[in-house]
Amino acid sequence: MANLLITGGAGFIGSHTCLTLLESGHRLLVLDSFANSSPEPLRRVADLVGLPAWQQTSDDHWAAGERLTVLRGDVRQPAHLERAFATAASSGGGPVTAVVHFAGLKAVAESVAAPLRYWDVNVGGSRCLLAAMGAAGCRTLVFSSSATLYGHPERVPIPETAAVRPINPYGHSKAAAEQMLADVAASEAGWRIGRLRYFNPVGAHASGRIGEDPSGPPSNLFPSVCQVAVGRQPRLRVFGGDWRTDDGTAVRDYIHVMDLAEGHAAALDLLLQEPPQLLTLNLGSGRGHSVLEVVRAFEAASGRPVPYELHPRRQGDSAVSVADASEARRRMGWCTRRSLATICTDGWAWQSANPGGYQA
Repeated sequence: MANLLITGGAGFIGSHTCLTLLESGHRLLVLDSFANSSPEPLRRVADLVGLPAWQQTSDDHWAAGERLTVLRGDVRQPAHLERAFATAASSGGGPVTAVVHFAGLKAVAESVAAPLRYWDVNVGGSRCLLAAMGAAGCRTLVFSSSATLYGHPERVPIPETAAVRPINPYGHSKAAAEQMLADVAASEAGWRIGRLRYFNPVGAHASGRIGEDPSGPPSNLFPSVCQVAVGRQPRLRVFGGDWRTDDGTAVRDYIHVMDLAEGHAAALDLLLQEPPQLLTLNLGSGRGHSVLEVVRAFEAASGRPVPYELHPRRQGDSAVSVADASEARRRMGWCTRRSLATICTDGWAWQSANPGGYQA
């Protein structure tokens, strides 16, 4: 059992990964500012894995027994990070064994409108975290990166050796954070760092208890489709119907969030078992689906219509992004196990049971 610090663990990917790590027997301290989330998904995670009753002991501290502690804090604040490492070490699990770093911003369109915010959170927050890890003597990190940094790839599926050429500020911020990690690993022996480049995480836990709950109108396809189907939005906006694809809409590699969570657990196991290294892996299914394919699959799973309208392409988007995930299979024995149909079924289970999201 490892003693883990999870930054941004209340978010969509973070909460599902917390569930998987708890099921694997680990002890977690979650640090989250709740800028785009709330403690509620972690309360539900605790319930799903059978932890003791969820308790709030102060305005910024929650716990479910000894294996899940939650603190409100910002990775850009050294004092918050120092408190997190100290709390984890004093909780009975010993010093933090490893960090899984999700805290960050992820909307491409928002990054185009507010680039400085993305550099502040995604790059500045990562810098502060690395400094705190160094001070605490923790040298193992799993980092939440993105396939967005590949930009317009020369070939598809995209291998990890493809050129890093981001085309939007979000991608630039992830590429900069990755470079910072490489520089740290080269500067001092003993670092175990995994850079996991996600493609398009979607779906929800099969229970329908936890899922994606964007704050404000969603900017990504799948939560938009869910909200149209449940009646929260009148119609889906499809950006670009003139891409050079079979039906004119953009093609993406959609990965079930539980497959992605299991990929984090596998990467953590590998880093803890092998010698120090800088590991870079794509996490995707290796299969591409167009926007309209996703719409049709979701209509079949939900039994609800998803009306849509075409809009011009968005700045910072690309036509096709599909993973070559063969290296993840070779290194970790990991691959996706859930289909697009399962993604839609689980996503609808979440959205239909929680039409207003967590706050409702």
